[in-house]
Amino acid sequence: MDPNFFVNSSDDVFEDKHFCNQSTNVSGMSTFTTTTYLLCAAVGCLSVLIMFGNLLLITSIIYFKQLHTPTNYLIQSLAVADLLVGFLVLPFSTILAVSSCWDLEYLLCKVRSTFDIFLSTSSILNLCFISVDRYYAVCQPLRYKAKINVHVVVIMILVSWTVPALNGITITILGVNQGQSNRRCVLFQNLNSASTGPVFSFYLPAIIMLTIYLKILTVAQRQARIIQKTTCQSKKSESKMERKATKTLAIVMGVFLTCWTPFFVCMTFNPISNFTIPDALMAAFKWLGWSNSMLNPFIYAFFYSWFRSAFRMILSGKIFQGDFTNSKLN
Repeated sequence: MDPNFFVNSSDDVFEDKHFCNQSTNVSGMSTFTTTTYLLCAAVGCLSVLIMFGNLLLITSIIYFKQLHTPTNYLIQSLAVADLLVGFLVLPFSTILAVSSCWDLEYLLCKVRSTFDIFLSTSSILNLCFISVDRYYAVCQPLRYKAKINVHVVVIMILVSWTVPALNGITITILGVNQGQSNRRCVLFQNLNSASTGPVFSFYLPAIIMLTIYLKILTVAQRQARIIQKTTCQSKKSESKMERKATKTLAIVMGVFLTCWTPFFVCMTFNPISNFTIPDALMAAFKWLGWSNSMLNPFIYAFFYSWFRSAFRMILSGKIFQGDFTNSKLN
């Protein structure tokens, strides 16, 4: 795979005939290489896993009424963003990697870039709002139901999707207007986007999330010490459940940051270092970021017994044998 189809640091003119990811045999005809087939197989498997896992998560939250909570609605929004990464971004990227000798490549590149920026930003904004939800649940439990209700969650979800959509479209349009002669497929079409985009779409939300979770951790530890001294079992059980939910969602955030931080750090320092970071390394970090979309359903299934129960009922086909929407998930 030629990583230049994913990341490019220069403004060289793209010549279709010089950047084909196909090998030429002795008769002069183009053939796919073994590496190309392996790439398609690997990305195909990754796409299927992403779509399968997140579709399972989305179906569980929609079907089972026990999972109809503000927190789970935000988790569902995050799962939709991850699902679309597997359905749109990865297939488009694979096509660009293995078929670079056709007239529609430039258009497809712009479409891929728009969805890539859009969905990546949407994921981190959903995580931001999830951290806000956890803050009220743990730090201000008496005000939680008043502050975080369905109406507020709907607004959060709308912001998580409209702002990234406008951001992705704007950056892509600016890239088209500023680089019509640049026919090479890049992740960010101009240096200004590469330098300022990560600040608003990654660094600022990441700092907000980390600050909120540090505050939650401090309050949760203090509450745990207080609750240990009480004899009320219901309060102990409720506090334990909230702490577990917070821990799980903190792990989701940590995995997200682990997968995406290397790419955004490289995007930030690449212009400063006069584009000395190898394109292959940038491409690898980008694929690491995309692979994050596969991990969240496994995290929920590992930590939450009710998600495991929901997954088993869906996979076994039990939900098609009757009405189990009000089932008690253990």
